[in-house]
Amino acid sequence: MSDASRCAPRFDARPVLSYNAIRHLLFRLDPEQGHRLTLRLLELAGSLAPLRSMLKRVFSYPEFSQPVQVFGLTFANPVGLAAGYDKDGRAMHGLACLGFGHLELGTVTPKPQTGNPPPRLFRLPEDQALINRMGFPNSGAERLVARLARRPKDIVIGVNIGKGADTPLGSAAEDYLLLLLKLQPFADYLAVNVSSPNTLGLRQLQARLQLQGLLQAIAEARAERGDPRIPILVKLAPDLSDAELEDAVQVIVETGMDGVIATNTTTSRPGLRSPLREQQGGLSGGPLRERALEVIHKIHDLTAGSLPVIAVGGILGPSDAAEALQAGAAMVQIYTGLVYRGPGLVREILAGLADSRHPAL
Repeated sequence: MSDASRCAPRFDARPVLSYNAIRHLLFRLDPEQGHRLTLRLLELAGSLAPLRSMLKRVFSYPEFSQPVQVFGLTFANPVGLAAGYDKDGRAMHGLACLGFGHLELGTVTPKPQTGNPPPRLFRLPEDQALINRMGFPNSGAERLVARLARRPKDIVIGVNIGKGADTPLGSAAEDYLLLLLKLQPFADYLAVNVSSPNTLGLRQLQARLQLQGLLQAIAEARAERGDPRIPILVKLAPDLSDAELEDAVQVIVETGMDGVIATNTTTSRPGLRSPLREQQGGLSGGPLRERALEVIHKIHDLTAGSLPVIAVGGILGPSDAAEALQAGAAMVQIYTGLVYRGPGLVREILAGLADSRHPAL
């Protein structure tokens, strides 16, 4: 840790404390209504220079001492926004003011789709968790490309891509290749989502032969596009067996993909207390932490640390982030933590990592 980080100001808890009152009001709304409201507020704030300056002043952490260099990209810090929060890139200018080192937009599909019928998002406050069965609702690739043409330039932006709900598994590669073609000029990296539990059959694409065919087609299409060579990551499920995970990691390495995002949401229900625990969908938040760490450790061991990993799942505070980095992750992403801790969580994690003199940084 450099002298600059030793002198960095300690975390100011006021943004998190003030969020507690706001959260009380937000939690009176339906979860999806609350999400749309916060996204809309960030979108409005991001559209006005004075409000962007205010957000940066209140929430951004001072320049982090040591940028993260991975996938051939330079990230200002190791904390990113996970996919799912801003599927259509509507609020990326506002989100960029909260101190993130990167934003992952999406999941986006080639054509607009409405996703699964509501209710499809559930808060489990007793467990600091969410269950969602959204099903990739988004406005489609064309709308996202139009917004990315006016993207903020001072932050790394990735896009999480997925097949359309109506696309047969046998034709899935066509969707991913179309998205690669459209998004490569505008995104800094792409994340191939084959692990959401909420699109029928999607997780079958993680099986060795299916994944081999898909990633090989993506690798060949990327090579044909020439420079710049956009980094491509693969987002895996936490519910893979050890053998399935080993197969998937081997295919990812063999096809020349650049990294892994570990992990997506889980269909398991580990020790939940909430009465909503039986809702169908993917579970995120605190209960996912231990399994996500196990997957990070296994990927690190399988590749001797040569395959970069972004950790997501159960990152609710600085200690969670530090533990994921110690397990071998290069960076972390948050989503559910924002729901329970608010926008000050980014600053809190960065300050905690700086204060801990974390060796990975």
